[in-house]
Amino acid sequence: MKAAFRPNQSGMALVVGLIMLVVMTLVAVVSFKLAQTSMEVVGNMQATNAVVASANSAVEEAISTTRLTESPGAVFIDPCGGNNNTRCFDVNDDGVSDITVTLIPEPGCVSWRNIPNVELDLSQEEDANCTSGTSQLFGVEGVGAGNSICADSLWEINAQASDAVTAANTVVTVGAAVRVPLDDVITSCP
Repeated sequence: MKAAFRPNQSGMALVVGLIMLVVMTLVAVVSFKLAQTSMEVVGNMQATNAVVASANSAVEEAISTTRLTESPGAVFIDPCGGNNNTRCFDVNDDGVSDITVTLIPEPGCVSWRNIPNVELDLSQEEDANCTSGTSQLFGVEGVGAGNSICADSLWEINAQASDAVTAANTVVTVGAAVRVPLDDVITSCP
């Protein structure tokens, strides 16, 4: 009978296996952390984009109404929470306002200039509404000097937006050129 041959085993395969297991675990943990960080970055970018879009929407709404030049302290017809110049947005359609945009400071006229009658294109309805005669001695200031009853004005609008859920916030500043009646610009512009 022959004796069975048994080589000496030192357990090297077990040590190598354990090292490989630790390395694979570390790779998995690092991959998970990288994916989690990437998701946080994407979420932050989405929150920032939503806040900026809401601020821009409020500014566009302010520019599109005559209340901007007639009553810059109360631009929005239905302000959020009763606060003048504040607009709320529900971005996830859950019925709760997520983003609040406030026009702070209130929109202000930076400069204006009277439009001379010679610069008007009477084929355009907006320009035709600005024409005036030159023979009057009273009424709208500056009209007797060949000026129209309209003015080009430049307004500065600052919209501060903040998201209550994500704490994202931004300030959007926009300059807007607005044609207004001369009487309105004289009372609301410096």
